[in-house]
Amino acid sequence: MSSPAAKSPYAGHRFPAEVISHAVWLYFRFPLGLRMVEEMLAARGVIVSHETVRRWALKFGQASANRIRRRLPRAGDKWHLDEVATRIAGATHWLWRAVGQTGMVLDVLVQKRRDKRAAKRLLRKLLKRQCRAPCVMITDKLASYGAAKREVMPFVEHRRHRGLNNRAENSHQPTRRRERRMKRFKSPRQAQRFLSAHGRIDNLFHLRRDHVTASDYRAARARAFETWADITGVAAAA
Repeated sequence: MSSPAAKSPYAGHRFPAEVISHAVWLYFRFPLGLRMVEEMLAARGVIVSHETVRRWALKFGQASANRIRRRLPRAGDKWHLDEVATRIAGATHWLWRAVGQTGMVLDVLVQKRRDKRAAKRLLRKLLKRQCRAPCVMITDKLASYGAAKREVMPFVEHRRHRGLNNRAENSHQPTRRRERRMKRFKSPRQAQRFLSAHGRIDNLFHLRRDHVTASDYRAARARAFETWADITGVAAAA
């Protein structure tokens, strides 16, 4: 006896899956505010409020990001780690970020501190998600990384040099652009929730343009769109 079909996550929504998926993609893929996404949808004849877009992002953003994480190949054996200060609700917080050797975001962690305990928390989260330790860990000269590494993964090679860590530092730029568009994050929880989904969705469309022909790039982009349609359920609904 065949099992009943799984209920669609879009059941009960007034708009079809294609519209909701496209709105979520716009919001997480580009530095757009909610009202900008609302206006872009209106230009296509879809009348929806920015508050509805916000609810769609909350409901479908992280779920889509989790599916992307399971689909993409595992990260390489070289991790780049960096932290950057940000003001949230009037207080300084730190965005700890880990990036793979190809520029893929491995994880982002919002924390109040920039010490050994905070670095250990990031490393443990990375080990749990990646299911293995790297061969090389590259950081700036913050002493907290070395102290945390000696306790969490002592056998990993640690390279500390500011010039070697441009990959992680450059990965902060999309966050800075979005932070300006959102007029700063409203709370640590909001920042963590948004950045966790944003990083994974951005990974799917993190396509290399250098040393790639135009036809190869377009083919890779088409595959990314196909994957997005599949993981958001649009392909099944079509």
